[in-house]
Amino acid sequence: MRAEILCVGTELLLGDIINTNAAFAARELAKLGIDVFNQSVVGDNPARLRDALRIAFERSDLVIMTGGLGPTYDDLTKETVAEYFGKKMYLDTESLESIKQYFSKMHSGRPMTENNVKQAYMPEGATVFHNYNGTAPGLAVSDGKKTAILLPGPPLEMEPMMTRSVVPYLKKMTDHVIFSRTVHIIGVGESYVESVLKDYMLSHTNPTVAPYAKTGEVQLRITASAKNEEEASLMIEPVIEDIRKIFSDYIYGIDVGTLENAAVQLLREHGLTAATAESCTGGGISQRITNIPGASEVFGCGVCTYSNEMKEKLLGVSPLTLKQFGAVSEETAKEMAKGVRELSGADFGISVTGIAGPGGGSAEKPVGLVYIAVDSEHYKKAERLMLSRGRENERSFIRITAANNALRLLIEAIHAAAKKGGSR
Repeated sequence: MRAEILCVGTELLLGDIINTNAAFAARELAKLGIDVFNQSVVGDNPARLRDALRIAFERSDLVIMTGGLGPTYDDLTKETVAEYFGKKMYLDTESLESIKQYFSKMHSGRPMTENNVKQAYMPEGATVFHNYNGTAPGLAVSDGKKTAILLPGPPLEMEPMMTRSVVPYLKKMTDHVIFSRTVHIIGVGESYVESVLKDYMLSHTNPTVAPYAKTGEVQLRITASAKNEEEASLMIEPVIEDIRKIFSDYIYGIDVGTLENAAVQLLREHGLTAATAESCTGGGISQRITNIPGASEVFGCGVCTYSNEMKEKLLGVSPLTLKQFGAVSEETAKEMAKGVRELSGADFGISVTGIAGPGGGSAEKPVGLVYIAVDSEHYKKAERLMLSRGRENERSFIRITAANNALRLLIEAIHAAAKKGGSR
């Protein structure tokens, strides 16, 4: 089955809203083994919407559409699809009742207006999908050869409808799945990974191996097509083991999602805790850690000491160290990591200090110079990073990459501590 994703909304074209729906739908379709070859966005204009739908069906069997199911006059996705399939619209009483119940349960007491009835009209023969978080039902329309699936635009409504209703509907239309696993790598770039694995990737067609670059790290996605997920997983496992052997020093996890998630999982697994002391990252590391549910079990303290005075006062960094070596130095990074560990009572202290720019650099200490350090009973280490690439607006890149490396160093320290019996 060949699929296309068509998102409706002028606000998407203008960039007022980030189109997360297309990414979510594509991931769900990939899991089902449904190939997505095209994605497009069209504004709230009937003529352009008709053209976009016609073009989509000329090259695809299945079109997933999001948006344009609201109660206002310019929400015309259903009507356009009904016209394409030659279907008349009818009032679906179950949908109308569901909309009425939604308004009756709203604590604000906002009354249902007459234009909400529009949302209960459906093309004849449509399969209707319940909206768990809003008033716009979704639907599927098919003539046996072509199928359109219409979903509401707000992600809070679209995503549960996709997983709870659309995925089961589509499972009946496919006889295989596509299953992927991800190897997470940090410390080498995408070009290096590709050069090492090029022949390996070319020789593997099922499973396939593909590199994806993210800021400061690389992901290798291994994807297999099979009758079911269990069979696909068995096909993937030997490939993962091959990659482990090649990049053992750079892999920080398998299917862990992010560096911060990997760090929190490892801390929890070994019953350990960490604390952060940050300067140039401005609290970014602690924010990323606390974004992970359950982080409070392993993380109790994050200190942002932007000034030398606060480095001395809160972390106990020696005035002599700051005077002799400067705030951006290996010595200061080590004392920051030790200081936050002692302050918090954590098992690991992680620190970062550097020059994120665009100003503040010098010939001796240029923009992009960063020091990170970890301090623990079983493992102490500091690293010097040179992160500037001479690009425009690179302050964000330096801060993100510095945080990535600090989290990577924490993961390295946890593994080292575990080997020495540092788990609880």
